[in-house]
Amino acid sequence: MNQVIDDQSDLVLSKNIFKDIENIVQKNGDGDYMGAIIHYCDRNNIEIESIAKYIKKNLVLKAKLQQEAEDLNYIQKTSRLPI
Repeated sequence: MNQVIDDQSDLVLSKNIFKDIENIVQKNGDGDYMGAIIHYCDRNNIEIESIAKYIKKNLVLKAKLQQEAEDLNYIQKTSRLPI
């Protein structure tokens, strides 16, 4: 039962983190998710490594970070279907 409660609280926390990061990105207007995550961690005194598990659970944020990293040539580009 504790596992279910932990999973639900992690999901809520993940959604709140995503909303806060999206607000930072929109406020800055530059689409910089990496910078927004760093800013969020600094503002809330959170280690960047500890927020990684929440980013992994949020597929939208994870995809946006991956796209940003590929655009900046931090990671190798993955094949995508044209949409």
